[in-house]
Amino acid sequence: MIPIMARELTAMLRSWRAVALQIGFLACLGALVLLRWPSEARVDVGGVASRQVFRIFGYGLLIGLMLVTPAFPATTIVRERLQGTLALLLNSPIRPFSIVLGKLVGSVGFVLVLLVLSFPAAAACFAMGGIGLTSQLGALFLVLVVLAIEYAAVGLLVSSLVRSTDSALRVTYAAILALAFGSLAPSVLMNGSGWADSPFHAGAQLVGALSPLPPAMFAVGDTGFLPGESAGPLVLRFTIGAAIVSLLCIAITTLRLSSRPMDRARDAGRITDDRSPRARFVRRILYLWFFDPQRRSGLIAPWQNPVMVKEQRCRPLGRANWMMRLIGTYFVLSLLLVLGATTLSQSAGVTGVLSAIAVMQVSLIVLLAPSLASGLISSERESKGWQLLQMTPLSAATIVTGKLLSALFPLAFVMLATLPAYIALLALDPSQLRTALSIQITLIIFAFMAVLLSAGVGSLFRQTAGATAVAYSVIAAICVGTLFIWLGRDAPFTQQFVERVLTPNPLATMLSIIGTPGFADYRLIPANWYVMAAITVSSGTLLLLQVAKLGRPR
Repeated sequence: MIPIMARELTAMLRSWRAVALQIGFLACLGALVLLRWPSEARVDVGGVASRQVFRIFGYGLLIGLMLVTPAFPATTIVRERLQGTLALLLNSPIRPFSIVLGKLVGSVGFVLVLLVLSFPAAAACFAMGGIGLTSQLGALFLVLVVLAIEYAAVGLLVSSLVRSTDSALRVTYAAILALAFGSLAPSVLMNGSGWADSPFHAGAQLVGALSPLPPAMFAVGDTGFLPGESAGPLVLRFTIGAAIVSLLCIAITTLRLSSRPMDRARDAGRITDDRSPRARFVRRILYLWFFDPQRRSGLIAPWQNPVMVKEQRCRPLGRANWMMRLIGTYFVLSLLLVLGATTLSQSAGVTGVLSAIAVMQVSLIVLLAPSLASGLISSERESKGWQLLQMTPLSAATIVTGKLLSALFPLAFVMLATLPAYIALLALDPSQLRTALSIQITLIIFAFMAVLLSAGVGSLFRQTAGATAVAYSVIAAICVGTLFIWLGRDAPFTQQFVERVLTPNPLATMLSIIGTPGFADYRLIPANWYVMAAITVSSGTLLLLQVAKLGRPR
């Protein structure tokens, strides 16, 4: 275990990206504390100012670790396999359990370095007074350490399952999003409803214990999320739930490495067209003919963009059968949100349901757009496929258009799956038609911006993993990072300053359109549309310039 841990941790700490990440992480935490640091020379006896500073510090540290922790473990095993070193590692005297544990400890060790770097900012919050050393500061860091172990274990499991680095990052961040936010949905919907005393509510609380948000919120002083709870039981439940998830992920990853699944050839299967007439008929009925994953693909039509077709056929998420599964999943989720909010949570109302759907749609774009678009150019450069594209008679405009369409079409189809939720809400309250139209316009512009921004940023990198990680960071900074300024509204930031900072944020814009408490006072449209359109045009220009640069003869 020690050699693997030393190799992983040393390789991460020696990277210039790790140094830049540590400096940027420390700078962001310091800036968050300084932004809320009291400017008046008066003693705060009640500790209100210190709790405000600690609140924004805790949220910033939590979001930062949720974005940083999975990046390294999610790509470590799949990168070993792509580089051909995994077989050498499995044939060494080191046991598979020691390999998994060494990689886990190495990844968590890097996160612990980031936590140690945050101690000065935490000490500044504690020095102001009004913060409990054990009940708040200690509880927060305990949650963060447990979170780091759990997310690193999840990343290692995903890395052993997938076959590319971009897929590893996409699936890992989707799993983290489900653990952090999706696990809270049953508890939030059942809270305050007639099902509060039923066994389903107890099960919902057990599922909600997988999320780090409630214990972190109680640690920083936000006690209104789940009334009737206290920080101690929440931290204990989360620790137990995270320990169970971590142990399961470690055990499954160890079993996969022990059985040498990487060395086994996969069954190629049989094409549907080569089967018997009865089998073809059954599969046509079962897969509605068009969505059969084993059906022989037809020729590319003259009117089709060959690059777009190539991307769709070579990428699992672009295939029809996977797209229909994804569309069906979000279709069911959107209807469950409406059904749950109308039958279980009487206090949510139309505004609460619209807010929940808006958060789900923005999270969907943030999750899918960077993974679809960030590797459009970098993956070709990494696999040496860009030279092959240059030798084809296709123009640079055709290549760029085809790649962008291959990312826009799956995202558009998935977004269409959430429209039935709006139809159901409009049937209940037709007066929300204008609100729904404004939300859809914001989502459409944001989808274009996310795809072009991810493609433009990703074209600057040679490796897909780095392009995907940076694209996720940029999109998350726009949608989540600007909300930290919103946390400082009224003190020390004015409403006008907060409104300007929130202008590029599509989530804040949608919540202001809906009239969600805390966002109803801001008028973000049509300025948000103009800013997102400007970012889209700038990103498209960057992408074209980079493609023109890469297309020059060498």
